Amino acid sequence: MIVSFGIGLLRLLAFTWRYVYSGEKPSVSDPSIIVFWHEHMLPGWHAHRNMIAKALVSPSKDGEILTRLLDGWGIQTIRGSSSQTGKEALQGMTTCLKSGMSILLTPDGPRGPRQTFKAGAAIASIRTSLPLFLVCIEVEHCYIFKKSWDRFKLPLPYSTIRITYTKMMFEGDSESQDDISTFIADCELKLREEH
Repeated sequence: MIVSFGIGLLRLLAFTWRYVYSGEKPSVSDPSIIVFWHEHMLPGWHAHRNMIAKALVSPSKDGEILTRLLDGWGIQTIRGSSSQTGKEALQGMTTCLKSGMSILLTPDGPRGPRQTFKAGAAIASIRTSLPLFLVCIEVEHCYIFKKSWDRFKLPLPYSTIRITYTKMMFEGDSESQDDISTFIADCELKLREEH
């Protein structure tokens, strides 16, 4: 009952947010990987609710609550994370991308470290030769949960949320661990810089 009430409040709150977009925005219909830091996951998901996409969500109890929230926004989910069922999650992402759906995920989730770009999104992009979009999110007014590992930010009612996209494509040798590591490091650096 309490959980359902909280989800309802979040849906009402998100209805008041206003978005301003810049950069090369991903296509609504063409598949891609769209990433944003865990601290901005609510506006990150909500801003892309009209895309043909699935969100990667932790298989934990918290993930179950988030799945219910995302269902209300019309976003399907893949349950998995880098720390649990990582191989299965990567396979699920690859399958979705090849079927024409985009993927929404937080590369530092679900447990951090904060703003550390884990490999899953980059590997999915490399395996499918699809673009990876880094999403910088700036919230005009928000409440910061300072004790959470990610310094989670909850946009306040009627906040303006600025969304900036940077498109990344892997241009190295997909068999080279050095090239893959460099691509991951570049993604992390650019998303931190934009942030």
